[in-house]
Amino acid sequence: MSTLEAGVQETLVAPWSEWARRATRGRRLLEAGTYALTEGAIAAGCRVFAGYPITPATDIAEYMSKRLPQVGGYYVQCEDELAGMHACAGASLGGLKAMTATSGPGYTLMHDAYGWSITNEIPLVVVDAMRVGPISGITGAPGQGEFYIARYASHGGNFETIVLSPSSVQEAFWLTIDAFNLAERFRTPVTILTDQVISDMWEDLFVPEDYDALDFVVPRKHNLLMPFYPVGSADLDVPPNVIGHGTGVCVSAYTHTEEGYDIEEMEAQWAQTYRLINKIRHHRDQLTRYETVGVEDAEVIAVAYGANARTVKTGVLEARRRGVRAGFVRLITLWPFPDELFARDVPYVVCELNYDGQLVREVMRSAPDGKKVRFMGKSAELHTVAEVAAGLEGVARTGRIPELPYIWTEVR
Repeated sequence: MSTLEAGVQETLVAPWSEWARRATRGRRLLEAGTYALTEGAIAAGCRVFAGYPITPATDIAEYMSKRLPQVGGYYVQCEDELAGMHACAGASLGGLKAMTATSGPGYTLMHDAYGWSITNEIPLVVVDAMRVGPISGITGAPGQGEFYIARYASHGGNFETIVLSPSSVQEAFWLTIDAFNLAERFRTPVTILTDQVISDMWEDLFVPEDYDALDFVVPRKHNLLMPFYPVGSADLDVPPNVIGHGTGVCVSAYTHTEEGYDIEEMEAQWAQTYRLINKIRHHRDQLTRYETVGVEDAEVIAVAYGANARTVKTGVLEARRRGVRAGFVRLITLWPFPDELFARDVPYVVCELNYDGQLVREVMRSAPDGKKVRFMGKSAELHTVAEVAAGLEGVARTGRIPELPYIWTEVR
């Protein structure tokens, strides 16, 4: 917890707020977000990257192709994104931490492999560097169109996902380690929703000097005993399955028994679904990461995530300078959605990089009065500080967002 120059309280709830205080020996660099994501993965113990190049995630693959051989790891250039994620799942089942990276068009192609990895409880990390859509859109412009896709990342339902989003180059490094830790502990794929701005921009980056000395990294362990799939249980920290070593573990896309064998019985479906959903829902307190500014006395609260949160936060401070008691909520954990952050019965202004409105709908659902939630959608570029301040001032003074060029406010 810290205090801003205006006397406004700022809070960051994330494990790396403690990690950064402990890991003080290292190098300070000027680097890109893609570099930070790569180094975070290496620091977390990632030793396999498989994927297909796509802007703005291609640099992650390029960095990985250089770094992994230096640490005894493996880089695999695949024929498409689906093959890349399947290869990562196979590598994880073989006992190695793995990661793939893509952008929106490739992310949607991965979803069959995503569901296969979820149901077989395979830990791995997927980076989706979002760009403006629909479909291929503009390769060099940011977007936030995969908010819901990241939650419903496969067909069939009956699962939960873990999705995190950084808002700086430094945070991208720490958050990637966090994503690998959560993948191991929850035995599931974890998505990092970054965007074109965070991926491509260069900022100050601190990198610890000795990755092996990072005692907060969750090591890979192997489950060599039955049950391979503790269906009906919501327990965490069950070591992931590894193929070989005489275990005989089965890996299937179908409803399965504790051994992994296909089965078509309702009791087995219920037990498997119970685990896939409740190992996440029952441990939400261990998953929630967020930043707030001035929410304690706020008469209106702005909500954002990713790169867009940077200008929104500054817009909140500008609104306060103008006499509006504005607050700020930045979501780092997007799923499971942190409903508890929206308990105050005040107007919320949700700023996101799309015109269709995705995050805003979850805030409407979570807030005490959904009618008090306003939408400031924008496409292909970040909200400006002036736009955010004007929007907050308008809601505080008149209950509505003023008309602004390129800002969409309608949610149906």
